[in-house]
Amino acid sequence: MNTKNTAFILIGYQNDYFASDGILSSVIEESANTNKCLSNTLNVLDFAKNNKVLSISTPIIFTEGYDELVQPAGILKTIKDVQAFKKGEKGSKVIPEILNYGESILEIPGKRGLNAFSNTKLDSILKHNSIENVIMLGVVSSVCIDSTARSAFERGYNVTIISDCTAGRTIFEQDYYCENIFPIYANVINHKTFLKKINQ
Repeated sequence: MNTKNTAFILIGYQNDYFASDGILSSVIEESANTNKCLSNTLNVLDFAKNNKVLSISTPIIFTEGYDELVQPAGILKTIKDVQAFKKGEKGSKVIPEILNYGESILEIPGKRGLNAFSNTKLDSILKHNSIENVIMLGVVSSVCIDSTARSAFERGYNVTIISDCTAGRTIFEQDYYCENIFPIYANVINHKTFLKKINQ
C-alpha cells in the first residue's frame, strides 16, 4: 500500500461520543474501551502525521432545531431526542486528542447523516489527491463506519477498516461486523498489523 494514494477517514471523534460526560458516551463505552479504540487511533495518526498521509475528519453537526433531520429514525432519532451534536455545543466539537494534530488533519464540514460522502466534499477531495485507498477509523461501526465504507467501495476505492480503531454499540456488534459484514467489501485488519504492512 502506497502512502501517497492513501487517506485516513475519521468519523465520530467528538465529545458526545468520547468525552466522559458525552451525551452518547454510553453507546460505545464498552466496545471502545475494550479494544482501546482511541489510543490505537492516535498511534495510527502519529504514523500519518510523520509520513504526511492525508487524514480527514468528518464530524457530524446539526443546527439547533435539527431541521436537517426530516422524520429521523434509529440513531438519528436518538441524536435528535437527546440533543446531541448540536452546533456550538461542547458535544459537537472534535475531541482535543484529535485537535492536537492541528493542520495535519483536514476537517470537512457538512456531514448530517450516516454517510460521510453525503452533503460533503469528501469524494472530490479524495479524487483531487489521487487517493485510491481509504482507511476507516471511528464510530459507530454498524452505522456511520458501515455506511461510509460501503459508499467508498461503491465509488471504486479500496477500503480498509481497522478493527481496533473502530467501535460498535456493543462488543458483540463490533466483533460481528468485523468478522461477518466488513469483509464483504473491505479489508479488515488491526492497527499493529496495518502499520507493519504499510511500512513495508
